[in-house]
Amino acid sequence: MKDRFAICNELFEGWPLERVLTYCAGVGYDGVEVAPFTLAKDIRDFPLGGAAALRRKADGAGIAIVGLHWLLAGPEGLSINGPDPAVREETRKYMFTLIRLCRELGGQVLVFGSPKQRSIAEDDTRDAVWARSVEMFRACGEEAARRGAVIALEPLTTRETNFLNTAKETVELIDEIDCPAVRLHLDVKAMVGQERSAPQWVIIGNKQHLAHFHANDANLRGPGFGETDFGPIASALHEIDYQGYVSVEVFDFSPDPETVATGSLAHLRKVFSAN
Repeated sequence: MKDRFAICNELFEGWPLERVLTYCAGVGYDGVEVAPFTLAKDIRDFPLGGAAALRRKADGAGIAIVGLHWLLAGPEGLSINGPDPAVREETRKYMFTLIRLCRELGGQVLVFGSPKQRSIAEDDTRDAVWARSVEMFRACGEEAARRGAVIALEPLTTRETNFLNTAKETVELIDEIDCPAVRLHLDVKAMVGQERSAPQWVIIGNKQHLAHFHANDANLRGPGFGETDFGPIASALHEIDYQGYVSVEVFDFSPDPETVATGSLAHLRKVFSAN
């Protein structure tokens, strides 16, 4: 495994992506992961040619745009598995637009978290939601495969959603979808907050499905800004010869983006080099 570290751009609130790319390259990151809502509330309004310009900026700075996450933070009203077929069709079209954007930026992975847009409504059933999810992600996976991308499904805690809360459940869905371009994403704070096993065993147990990885502390801050032990996590990723990026995603942006970015990278480098 060659350790490659990225960081999610929404940490840098108000910064143009061009500035984020230059700054992160300068402090030593290998990649930047982009939340589409930081480019446009509705990515269909993003200027034609904007992705190509950003890709040239990243290439010039010597840093990769890894992919996209927070896929359905906007616009309002989307759902991958709700009962309304018109809403699902609109969501499918939007997902296809995001897949195209990801590849135009030079990225490969699209992390699907989007808890509100996948949750089971009170008047719906898990079986129906499951079947619609299979249908949706099979269609999106085929489009991703056609374009050379991967959709990575993210287990989230019950505090965030009532659907796909563990790696086991998510892998069961992935297996039923049966598309090589639909794989698994793991996130440290979600594993610490929901899984029955320690993070390292979740990683090792799902090595054949793992496509992408988010590093954060259980306290929602960056690696090294809390009590989460990243040593066993680094060892597990090395043991399975993980080939993707370890991408810093934080939800508490304090004290400031520069401190979070540099401190997280320093901690990851230290832990991964020792394990």
